[in-house]
Amino acid sequence: MSSLAIQTPVLISAIIRIINDNADEVTELDRVIGDGDHVTNLQRGLAALEKINDELSTLEWSPALMKIGMTLMSAMGGASGSLFGTLFISMAKATKDKTVDFTHFPEIFNQGVEAVKQRGKAALGEKTMLDTLIPVANSLMSDAKNNIAFAEALNNTKAAAIQGMQSTEAMVATKGRASFLGERSIGHIDAGARTSQLMVCAIADVLLQGLTAPT
Repeated sequence: MSSLAIQTPVLISAIIRIINDNADEVTELDRVIGDGDHVTNLQRGLAALEKINDELSTLEWSPALMKIGMTLMSAMGGASGSLFGTLFISMAKATKDKTVDFTHFPEIFNQGVEAVKQRGKAALGEKTMLDTLIPVANSLMSDAKNNIAFAEALNNTKAAAIQGMQSTEAMVATKGRASFLGERSIGHIDAGARTSQLMVCAIADVLLQGLTAPT
């Protein structure tokens, strides 16, 4: 796992596919309590990543993650671009001089999530993408600490992402445009939490397929 090799194009393609397949649903979620442009911005960022797939596939983990973060930040713009960019840039810094495997990746991802918390000045329970990302980070950290098998950890990660995303439905939004709705935001899933969950699950599914694919 010294370089991303062919994994990057496969992962990006899987993410693009799942976001496109659920674009109408997420747009409606965002239209109700947000600006309505979350999916459009995300798709713009993903299209920019797709254009540099060949370059990414030649890079080691740290520079590849840095390139992904910088590309998302510039292509997406707005709050989402800043937050997703921060996630990957922080992970890139945390990856330096480390082997990217299940021993180290949970802490790398956790550092990325912590950076997003600081950049967004948000925490768990505020109806944001962090309500997906924090449970995912916690699940990965716990499973790595307890030496859980990688396949089981990936399924646990998917479950944590789904549960975290679903939890936003009962929350009052306290960040972004949705915060102006107050208690009227209750009953709606946060669009950023939903897209974060979709992407996490898409990545986990690709990795699970790789574990079971014939060699």
